[in-house]
Amino acid sequence: MPVKKLQSTRNVLEAAKLRIKNVFSNGCKVYLSFSSGKDSLCMSSITYDLIRGGEIDPKQLTVIFVDEEGLYPSMVEAAERWRRNFQSVGVPFLWLCLPFKQVSVIDHLSSSESWITWEPGKEHLWIRKPPAGAILSSPYLRYPGQMNYQTFCERAFADGIQMIGLRTVESLTRLQAVSRANAKSLNGKFYPIYDWQDSDVWLYIKERGLEFPEIYMRLYEAGVRKNQLRLCAFFGDCGTQGLRWIAETDNDLWQRIEKREPNAYLVLLYWDSEMFRRSSNKRRKLEAGEDAKDYCALCKDILFLNTGKYTIARDTKKRLSNWRSLFLKTYGVATQRHYKRMYEAILYGDPKSRVLRILWTMIYTDYNGKSKGAET
Repeated sequence: MPVKKLQSTRNVLEAAKLRIKNVFSNGCKVYLSFSSGKDSLCMSSITYDLIRGGEIDPKQLTVIFVDEEGLYPSMVEAAERWRRNFQSVGVPFLWLCLPFKQVSVIDHLSSSESWITWEPGKEHLWIRKPPAGAILSSPYLRYPGQMNYQTFCERAFADGIQMIGLRTVESLTRLQAVSRANAKSLNGKFYPIYDWQDSDVWLYIKERGLEFPEIYMRLYEAGVRKNQLRLCAFFGDCGTQGLRWIAETDNDLWQRIEKREPNAYLVLLYWDSEMFRRSSNKRRKLEAGEDAKDYCALCKDILFLNTGKYTIARDTKKRLSNWRSLFLKTYGVATQRHYKRMYEAILYGDPKSRVLRILWTMIYTDYNGKSKGAET
């Protein structure tokens, strides 16, 4: 369902405050999902100021921080600061160090796309120790890797509304998530800053003098564009490039990461190659002339003719029927550019089905745009 855009006389900050106050006015429990990222910091700061101004009741609020183990030190420091801030106004801060199933684009080399954070029995491999007061077990998680943290939060905190610092400008998938949530009366999730632009986030941080994780500056200095500054788990599909920077600047952290995940070293060698689906100038030079490849034929081969000869990650393999449906229903509409992205996602992993969802929209959007251009 599309998101309807309306003009308003309020700026995005005023709108976010009003949304938060409206949710609290219902008297329900509210769970704020904290991540130490820039969006989460803005949402937390707004909520914290509303509490101190007496505009919302702190007794309704609980903060949830899912510690993914492989965090930049400055992210951990930010979480510690905000734990103190929220606890100072009587708000519980749940620091979760639980054995969740996590996506890993590195592990697809061994036909797997997941690893388990804080896995019991592997304490000697943990990237760092859990902080004091962290929650290490939960009745909602019967065994390690039973579920990812998103599913866990939906079950463990189903008695209230989750407040999440998601912004639709960062990806088509997030825009679709907000659209679906609106259609289902939020489905227990609430996105108060969904309409903020990158400039809104950084302006808010600057004007209020908010202390943000120092790693943002290191990534920016490394050449990451401002609109791509996102703090992902080290092994996530958007964090591979950042690993090389960690190896150059924090040798101690890098050694612990490599001990936890030996294949991480491959990122240093191939982070900008097709292995990780990067689209960089270096890759384009290395693959000069490969545009002659028939990616439609390659997709047909991997999906229908010779699937068994390919090494496809287990999580992606479970969704091959969805990929086959996409191929068949868009045949004659999709272009070589679409087929190339389709082929790489299947071969190198799409554990969260992000590329699959995006391609459904992209193919028809491109086709409709081409048709309208031809008409004019």
